[in-house]
Amino acid sequence: MYIVLEGIVGTGKSTQGERLAEYLQNFFPDTEVLLTREPGGTEIAEAIRVLVQGTDFVEVMDPLTEAYLYASARAQLIATCIKPVLDRWWIVVSDRNFVSSVVIQGVTKWLGIDLILEVNKSALQGIWPDLILFFDLDVATGIRRTFDSDGDKHEREWREFYEKQYEAYHRLGQHPLFEKVWEVIDARGSVDEVWERVKMRVRERIRIRDRIEKQNWETEWENN
Repeated sequence: MYIVLEGIVGTGKSTQGERLAEYLQNFFPDTEVLLTREPGGTEIAEAIRVLVQGTDFVEVMDPLTEAYLYASARAQLIATCIKPVLDRWWIVVSDRNFVSSVVIQGVTKWLGIDLILEVNKSALQGIWPDLILFFDLDVATGIRRTFDSDGDKHEREWREFYEKQYEAYHRLGQHPLFEKVWEVIDARGSVDEVWERVKMRVRERIRIRDRIEKQNWETEWENN
């Protein structure tokens, strides 16, 4: 199962991702749970993260350049970490994935969803999230909760930048590509309150997945 956490800054998704990975590891003790992030998760991908998000250049980085660099980091992470884990039928919990590129470079920076999908087509290797948890939090609260002056230029953007992101996430949840795997998590309240919502959504998705797999297995058994 490939679970992705998405949202604007300050939603607490990184903290919830750590909790979720630990919870799933305890829930499925015979299964390996990989906790990772994008961009990052490997030596090469982390270096690309620093290049794109933590390096100040005199010239402005073009959004298309950003998109290709993020796709490169993503290709490395999927090839060396995510795909091997999923091939063993284990679990991946990721703080962001290509959905962030769709939102930021595709919508907020006007490149378009189709172009971002095309840029990422080879990098994804056909791997699609089984569940996307969108942490829904108003922009004002998100900005108040976080400010990272080191390593993430996106957390130093103007409020309008995050408002565009917020609107893009809400539209994306209705997109045919994502609507079946998209779950909205109310990110207001304490860490524990949000965690209870995450746990409930994930447990329900696992139950649904188990029922589908059981039905498929029973059908195959009857047909053979």
